Amino acid sequence: MSQDSDLLSLNFLLIEVCKLHYANSHDLLEKIGLYRGQPPLLQTLGRQEGLSHSELARELHVKPATITQMVKRMEQAGFVQRRRDAEDERVSRVYLTEQGHAIQDDLIRVLCTIEARTFAGFSEMEQELVAGFFSRMRHNLLQMAEGEGSR
Repeated sequence: MSQDSDLLSLNFLLIEVCKLHYANSHDLLEKIGLYRGQPPLLQTLGRQEGLSHSELARELHVKPATITQMVKRMEQAGFVQRRRDAEDERVSRVYLTEQGHAIQDDLIRVLCTIEARTFAGFSEMEQELVAGFFSRMRHNLLQMAEGEGSR
């Protein structure tokens, strides 16, 4: 294979893995009433409640408008609630509801199932290598996105 076809092959494989992971994740998360983008928000709030929309956007590397839509949808589903900041009423802070706290164990079970199925047959060392590769790819893509944002 030429270098060009190797790059296309890696890109194709990455896209295929992402699509399959997305589809399988969607199916498992839907069974517990969640959408694929919601677990990171739930996990972040599980670690630290009361973050503002802009703090959540920075933490999750998404645009504030994305967080606003996600929070609105999760509020309608009963997982989170917004409260005005006591010191600055222009800011709303996001907290887990009782239902949001209650779903945490189910979410962890689903995420563990996804990870176990995705990495079935991988040794511990192979999983560590893949984690390192993904971390570097994530870093590269975040740098690329930040560079485009500064234009």
